Amino acid sequence: MKRLFRRGSSAPAAIQGQGPCPELAAATGQDPQPRTPGECEDCAALGEQVWAHLRMCLQCGRVSCCDSSPHQHATAHFHATGHPVMRSHEPGEDWRWCYVHSTLG
Repeated sequence: MKRLFRRGSSAPAAIQGQGPCPELAAATGQDPQPRTPGECEDCAALGEQVWAHLRMCLQCGRVSCCDSSPHQHATAHFHATGHPVMRSHEPGEDWRWCYVHSTLG
């Protein structure tokens, strides 16, 4: 699916023919508590402490490493569970990502 952005903005536009991304729209409100604040749950289980950035699943609170990390656990979590939306788990960031539509919110 093509990512669409409003001109002059980093905010996503409506998904062509569908309106706003329904997964991002559904992922508003209270975020779950992070299951492993400050570390990738899967990397910690492997005994590894090296990752680029952390992401948190907005359905279950699992904290995982991003696609710039060696194991790409956040994307693996989406493929294993179908949980569609995660947000950055980095200090000062609150953006969200829909894996279904490859849309930033």
